[in-house]
Amino acid sequence: MEGDLRKTATTAIAALLAAAVFGGMTVQAAAFTACQITDTGGVDDKSFNQAAWEGAQKAAADLGGEAKVLESKTETDYVPNINSFLAQDCDIIVTVGFLMGDATKEAAEANPDQKFSIVDYAYDPAIPNVLGQVFATQEAAFLGGYVAASVTNTGVLGTFGGINIGGPVTDFMDGLVWGAEYYNEQKGTDVQVLGWDPATKEGLFTGDFESLDKGRDFALNLNQEGADIVLPVAGPVGGGSAALAAELGPDTLKIIGVDADWYLTDPDHKGVYLTSILKKVDATVYESIKQAHDGTFEGGLLIGTLENGGVGLAPFHDFDGEVSAETKSEVEALAAGIIDGSIKVGGM
Repeated sequence: MEGDLRKTATTAIAALLAAAVFGGMTVQAAAFTACQITDTGGVDDKSFNQAAWEGAQKAAADLGGEAKVLESKTETDYVPNINSFLAQDCDIIVTVGFLMGDATKEAAEANPDQKFSIVDYAYDPAIPNVLGQVFATQEAAFLGGYVAASVTNTGVLGTFGGINIGGPVTDFMDGLVWGAEYYNEQKGTDVQVLGWDPATKEGLFTGDFESLDKGRDFALNLNQEGADIVLPVAGPVGGGSAALAAELGPDTLKIIGVDADWYLTDPDHKGVYLTSILKKVDATVYESIKQAHDGTFEGGLLIGTLENGGVGLAPFHDFDGEVSAETKSEVEALAAGIIDGSIKVGGM
């Protein structure tokens, strides 16, 4: 599609709508419609945009109705895409990504009867008709950092982000560092993490969420500095890192995915993924749509944590044999400790 619509994927999920009969006339109930707008990574980014769309489609399938999506080519598409959906009688509009915060706020305040939900953003004070979806990804990344520290052969890990927009990106990086530090504390090792300092909030960023070439270059630089495991927190940019790892071989460079299980979403490079730090956007998008459908929708926060399953660590897949039984047991104990509060993530 051209113009503001790069692609409008409309999923007509349920044709069986409730019907009411009045005096011999059958009046079909209006379909429930969930509308979603991606960030610039696109609906097939193998990351949070794709996961969000999967959640919307599943919600529509389960609840009866349809799901629609508009993709944003650039940030200038945010407002036109929102306006397009405002004109289409959407029951809920889900905007995906921190960068859509201002556009979503403006539209929500101008249209108080329209329900919105936004992924990776929250408002303070809350906007009554907006449900913010945020994630404690540092919890799952802590586990990932612990595992990576146990597996590395060089004693060096690396990470970089796309754009330094704070929590949606840097929480992953924080958790990786803190998990490696905790491993050092427990094991008396000295595993280093290049690319990010949680204390100073300074590190490596490509400046976008699109360039595969930058993903390759940043991972190569980190590898040349000694990192044999790299966490790219940059959406599709990480695909460039994975392609490099496939060329070099997993003994030289392994990758940790983000948001979704990249072993499954990027099968062409599945042999390089140690694990992935899961941000279960599909689950929170599903819940936000369900609330709108069920009439329980309220503005505020929907937080994904280890405790409620909103974040987690993917299986080790091909590297399962390289992660010791001892480490696996320790990771289970760490997750339980984070959930019950006995282990604090950060500030160690």
